[in-house]
Parts: sequence; structure tokens; C-alpha cells
Amino acid sequence: MTRPVLSEMSAAVQAEVAATRERVARLHAELVRYELVIWTAGNVSERVRSDEAELFVIKPSGVSYDELTPESMVVCTLDGTKIVDGTPDRLTPSSDTAAHAYVYRHMSEVGGVVHTHSTYATAWAARHEPVPCVITMMGDEFGGEIPIGPFALIGDDSIGQGIVETLRSSRSRAVLMANHGPFTIGSDATEAVKAAVMCEDVARTVHIAKQLGDVVPISTEHIDALFDRYQNVYGQRAEDGKD
Repeated sequence: MTRPVLSEMSAAVQAEVAATRERVARLHAELVRYELVIWTAGNVSERVRSDEAELFVIKPSGVSYDELTPESMVVCTLDGTKIVDGTPDRLTPSSDTAAHAYVYRHMSEVGGVVHTHSTYATAWAARHEPVPCVITMMGDEFGGEIPIGPFALIGDDSIGQGIVETLRSSRSRAVLMANHGPFTIGSDATEAVKAAVMCEDVARTVHIAKQLGDVVPISTEHIDALFDRYQNVYGQRAEDGKD
């Protein structure tokens, strides 16, 4: 099958791909900054905002974080196939590409996906135990517990299926895939990275709390109120007619 060629696409698509590559390369540094990854593990991807082409940008496989550049970010179609994007053929997309692609195909609202093996979140995943909603920040950010997804092996879109299956029935933007680690989603890659940072932070806090004794869940009514306020009231709002 002939692969799409980036240089043959419209100038608008090429410009959007370039901008997306810049963001994705920069956001990988945030994973390192917040100590969510080691060595070459973990990845960020973002959907290319274009009505002309269905593409996403993702980290190349096995490349260290200090070697990542916008130009080394790999561009794929939504079936996970790398296009002719100007990178060497030897630069293959992340081993988690099929999972990211499945999420993009089945959750049109998702514009960014992140995967890490951050310590505390992965420890909960190893126990097949969701992180209970016992601190207000979890109600704010995740709208409840951080759920556990099914066990699945890397290699096809099984992980993606588990992510979608789990998050479709949850307000959470994070899922702990059993025996694997957290995947997070967002309207763009920045939101997905934020969710990954927050996921690790609350996983650590709740773990510590459990060492001290029983944790006390927040009521559903209060979780709903927290989530609504944070999602719809908290922070700065653009003025009418302005960005």
C-alpha cells in the first residue's frame, strides 16, 4: 500500500504538522521534568488539527529523551501507519502507536494521549486496584476514582481497546492498565500531559495516606460539585468574542 507523503500535502497541513511536532517534542521534556519516565520509556502523541488529513504525531521508538527534536517526531495515519514524513525509515514510531491510534479512531474528542510507567500509578496498576477518590484534587481533575483497565499485551491495538472501553464509562482522563501503567487523554497533548502529572501525584498521595490508616472516600455529591466547579468555573475565562 502506498504511504501518504507529507511533502505532497497542502501547505496548511504541512504547517500544522510542523507545529504539532514542536509541541510534542517539547511536551516529552515535561515527562522528564516531572520524573514520570526513565530511559526511553513513555510517549506523548497529539492529533494533527486539520480537516484535510487524519494524522497524529508521536515519539519515535527507543530514542532517548535528550535526543528528541521536532524533526524526529514521527507522523502516522489513524491506523498507526507511518507516513513518508521526512524522517529516516529506520526511525519507527513508538511501540504504543497502535494503542494511541485506536484511541484517536474511537474517541473523536481526544486530541492527545500520553503513556508513562510513573512509579506510584504503575504500583496501583500492578495491584489491579483503582485509585479511590479521597482527596478533592481527584474530584477536580478526574471526577472520581482513577479506574483500572484490563490486562493487554503490546503489539496490536488490544491496549487501545482497553483504554477506550474503560474511559468511555468514566469521567477520568486517566486509566491504569493492569500490570502495565497509566495512559491519559486530553483535548490536546498538553491536557494529556497534565493528566499524567496529576495522576502520578494523587497516586502517590493516596498511597501514603493508606500507610497511615483507612482513607475516607468523598461522597458522589461532593465529587460532582468539585468536578463541575473545576471544569467550568476554575481559572481564567476568555472574554466574549475574544480568545
